[in-house]
Amino acid sequence: MQTVQTLIKTALFFIPITALSISNIWAADRFASVEVKAQMISDSVLMLTGSGGNIGVSIGPDGTLIIDDQFAPLAEKIQAALVTLGGDRPRLILNTHFHGDHTGSNPNFGSSGAIIAHDNVRVRLANQDNFAPSGLPVITFADQLTIHFNGDELAVIHLPNGHTDGDSVVWFKQANVMHMGDHFFNGAFPYIDIGSGGSVAGVIRNLEQVIQMVPADIQIIPGHGPMASVADLSTSLATIKKTQKIIQQGQQSGLSDSEIEAELSAYASWGKGFINTSRWINIIKSDMEQNVSR
Repeated sequence: MQTVQTLIKTALFFIPITALSISNIWAADRFASVEVKAQMISDSVLMLTGSGGNIGVSIGPDGTLIIDDQFAPLAEKIQAALVTLGGDRPRLILNTHFHGDHTGSNPNFGSSGAIIAHDNVRVRLANQDNFAPSGLPVITFADQLTIHFNGDELAVIHLPNGHTDGDSVVWFKQANVMHMGDHFFNGAFPYIDIGSGGSVAGVIRNLEQVIQMVPADIQIIPGHGPMASVADLSTSLATIKKTQKIIQQGQQSGLSDSEIEAELSAYASWGKGFINTSRWINIIKSDMEQNVSR
């Protein structure tokens, strides 16, 4: 007969294996039904949607370039979509920032292509437990980088301390298309990662800079949500500024979160995405606390 100690050791041995197996099954099930779809934006630029951040794509005589690559389990589906579109394994992979829904497939694509990102993206990915070296950017930059690919000139521009401390936008100059990364959640409250160097003031400053910089008719790939225009980007900026003011005033007046949420009722539709109204209030409050501590 097994002793109590043996039974306990046996149980402890199987618990992590079972938990890991359940986690793997859940991850597989989560992405099993995801369909990667393509949307043509210009003669040379496309957007892929699936699960996670929107992917920018350029396919042409120089090969295939992608901007962001969603979650790791979707790498094969993304590759299949690229092949269907006439592309091949990406030669260049650009990361707009380090979050996993934009860099999860880096280890897959980085095994055969060059990953490019801001300096801080490499640092943050390298500091993650068990992140494969093949998924790390091999070309990094501090402020701006120019890429000449498929007959276009791509300006990769760092936007400091906005969504995170390592964000960049990618501007296809000839195609007149810009990938905004997660500085832009079209029609929804954005996620601002205060703990990773992000700030609300930084996002506001960066969006104002982009709006002043780009042509009025540019087409915009948001980090999340449908294709957009400068008018949509301006609406997002105005919403961030207005709701930030409401939350700040409510906080200073001693209102509870539920009372502040009631004050934001006109913006209820903006809280139906990844960041609901309650989380948006917490982001603004966290940003206020960070500003006080500086």
